[in-house]
Amino acid sequence: MSDPAPDPAAPPAAFQRHDHGRCVASARASVEAACAERGLRLTPARARVLEILLDSHEALGAYDVLERLRAGGHAAQPPVAYRALDFLVANGFAHRIEKLNAFVACAHPDEGAETAHAPAFMICRGCRRVAETSAGPAAASVADAARDLGFEVERTVVEIEGVCPDCQARPSE
Repeated sequence: MSDPAPDPAAPPAAFQRHDHGRCVASARASVEAACAERGLRLTPARARVLEILLDSHEALGAYDVLERLRAGGHAAQPPVAYRALDFLVANGFAHRIEKLNAFVACAHPDEGAETAHAPAFMICRGCRRVAETSAGPAAASVADAARDLGFEVERTVVEIEGVCPDCQARPSE
């Protein structure tokens, strides 16, 4: 029996208590199924980088990923991490967070490449966790405004910086 479709009105998992093991297993299964369906090869290095991104909802830089690869016993060089990240982003399994020059696993990897869905990222400036939600209405509004100006939108990135509920609840230092 498959899991029910995610509720679009529910808060993103990164900012709510959830079964993270199930979250990781579900995302990994979605990526594996998408790779099989699209004839993509999820190499051991790509799979390990995906697992690293899935370990938390925190944005990780390429060198953070590389450090975790090495800590896990992989003799990884920077090109290994960059190629794996490029594959994951190009196929919609991860996203690059422009503001942080970092990467997060896609919350909806079954939807395909970034052009298939319009993600918006809420970035906590306290803990660097990133929650992905839909930017559908905002992206449509931007596209309409661009079209009115004769501008062709190739890619829209919506990044919102703020403070997550956990960081808001922490006493100020």
